[in-house]
Amino acid sequence: MPNILTTNNIVMPQEVAKGIWKKAQSGSVLAVLAASEPMKFGNSKIMVFDTFPRAEFVGEGSNKGPASANFTPRATSPHKAHVTVRFDEEVKWADEDHQLGVLSELGDSISVALARALDLGAIHGINPSTGTTTTTIIEKLTDTTNEVESGDDAEIDLETAAGLVIDGGYTPNGIALDTAFAWDVATDRFPDGRKKFPDLGLGIDVTNLLGVPASVSSTIGGLPEVAAGTGVKALVGDFEAFRWGVQRDIGIQMIEFGNPDGQGDLKRMNQVALRAEVVYGWAFLDLAAFAKIVVPEPEEE
Repeated sequence: MPNILTTNNIVMPQEVAKGIWKKAQSGSVLAVLAASEPMKFGNSKIMVFDTFPRAEFVGEGSNKGPASANFTPRATSPHKAHVTVRFDEEVKWADEDHQLGVLSELGDSISVALARALDLGAIHGINPSTGTTTTTIIEKLTDTTNEVESGDDAEIDLETAAGLVIDGGYTPNGIALDTAFAWDVATDRFPDGRKKFPDLGLGIDVTNLLGVPASVSSTIGGLPEVAAGTGVKALVGDFEAFRWGVQRDIGIQMIEFGNPDGQGDLKRMNQVALRAEVVYGWAFLDLAAFAKIVVPEPEEE
């Protein structure tokens, strides 16, 4: 009786099944809450109108007095971020021949990493690759002195933070939430068990909270880039006081020659690299326009 040929008799090529699973990472809250502006490369000045003229009532035949108006410049400075990922040349060939989607997924992840860099740099002054502060960023959003230590009621924390912004003469128009704090808010309940904010669901894609635009990202708490976390739970503020833009956007490039990241010559090591770069420019017009909600300091024993 002849043998029947089956796949058990054949060595199948080692391939990756279609579709690549990846852990979702949130992007930038600043890009959501503060609209970007066109910017030219380099340092520039934003004129802030900080002394408003006041009207004067005058009697019939009376002299008119002067009114004061003043502009103060705020500097924007460039901050360059890049992502460079190298891999064996065979990965490129396999991706091309078998349509694995590896390079596409890498490209998407690189874009997310650059978006997160905006938050980590402008909010915390953090270099994402090391998870530590960088001396190239002089001023960051968390430098604001408006601080609220979180308590048992997330809604009260947010109201208190908003009050600090209002006391500074600003109108809160945005709330940025860490993912864990968004969960706390979304699951906050009245004593009878009813949810205070039923429209928030599980707090994953919050777009509005307490009548104010909102955004959720793990960049607020800093995980996973900052191993110990930043201690920040949320930010409330007038996000028009944060100005930012992309001064240069260098799209994803395939690099096949040279030593682009100090890890050795690509050709000699049979490797290629993907790189994307962006130059952000940003400025804080007044840090008093923001308030931060932070993890309370541990009590001394």
